Amino acid sequence: MIDNLLRPPRGRPRPVDAVVAAALFACSFPGSLITLPGQDLGIPWWPGVLLAGVSCVALLWRRGRPRATVVVTLGCAAVAAALGCLLTVLLLGPLMVALYSLAVGTDRKTANTFAFSGIAVLVGTGLLSGPTGEPLVLKLLGPAAWLLLPTSLGTVTRLRAAYLDAVQAWAEHAERTREEEALRRVSEERMRIARDLHDVVAHHLVLANLQAGTVARQLSDRTGEASRIASDLTRTTAAALRELKSTVGLLRQDGDADKPLERPPGLAQLPELAASFENAGLEVTVTTEGERGPLSAGADLTAYRIVQEALTNVTKHAAAREAEVRLVYCADRLAVTVADDGGGTRTLPAPPGGGYGVVGMHERARSVGGRIRVGPRPRGGFEVVTELPLEPHPELPLA
Repeated sequence: MIDNLLRPPRGRPRPVDAVVAAALFACSFPGSLITLPGQDLGIPWWPGVLLAGVSCVALLWRRGRPRATVVVTLGCAAVAAALGCLLTVLLLGPLMVALYSLAVGTDRKTANTFAFSGIAVLVGTGLLSGPTGEPLVLKLLGPAAWLLLPTSLGTVTRLRAAYLDAVQAWAEHAERTREEEALRRVSEERMRIARDLHDVVAHHLVLANLQAGTVARQLSDRTGEASRIASDLTRTTAAALRELKSTVGLLRQDGDADKPLERPPGLAQLPELAASFENAGLEVTVTTEGERGPLSAGADLTAYRIVQEALTNVTKHAAAREAEVRLVYCADRLAVTVADDGGGTRTLPAPPGGGYGVVGMHERARSVGGRIRVGPRPRGGFEVVTELPLEPHPELPLA
């Protein structure tokens, strides 16, 4: 707002315009008195003063009314040529400045139209009423050169200003795009960390809850068995703390890129994961079919987390005693199947409001270009079937 108040209104004369007009008057009036060698002017001096004054005063409005300014200065130059004045660069100075302002403030077609019209008027007037001793080449080429020069310079200035504006607009757009991309990546990273925290907490706390209940039931009758389960409970909680530290540690880094991070879990840790469910009353069998292919780090972690979440759901909600994890390596994909037998007694009640486990498994599979199917088995029980690409896949936006 302050800048708008301080900036002179468009169309009104500026102090710099008055300085330019005064300087051009000091040049154009002497230019009207120039003649060819050996010839007299033939007219009084005062018409040159009057025409130069009118042209220079018109330049005060060249920014707001460039077309009218060109018409006035061209008319003064044509009258001077009709009076027999020699069309020099000094005499044509106001018209040249007016054409430059017109080319800067309008389009190329308008500037060229006025420039060529001015050339036609001045050349025609010079041929009819110009000094008799002036060479024909000067009468033809002089006005054309002096009028095309400011028109070309003004057009170049306008195009350069438009180019700079376009570059600035592109830079601002690129900056906004980078900020939006950074926010999107932060949002995706938060979602990934939330899934990891959900998987880690759900898995280990369910096992800890089951092991603690078993210890409480067997503490009085089977002290040795209770002691062993209590040791397993200690290892379960320690594993939970380690995975939480590995996940949350990404949020606490202070920018040190060389700080070592714990390796994320993968399919190589499936035997340890299967063994952790024994004390919860679930026997897990892991089988592998096909030749192992190269698996990206993201797909490896995704497969592990999906198996972990599926087995945790079996322990929490399914009335099952046995579960099977089957890995099938094909030409370009890995199929991971987690199935339970559906027998036994339910160990924990299912939460009435449901949870985010199944949603998280779907999001994990999509993030690495895979797909997942969750549902009951025809012969009883429940299964989770996941297909993941073996080659690294660009992360897809999560719906």
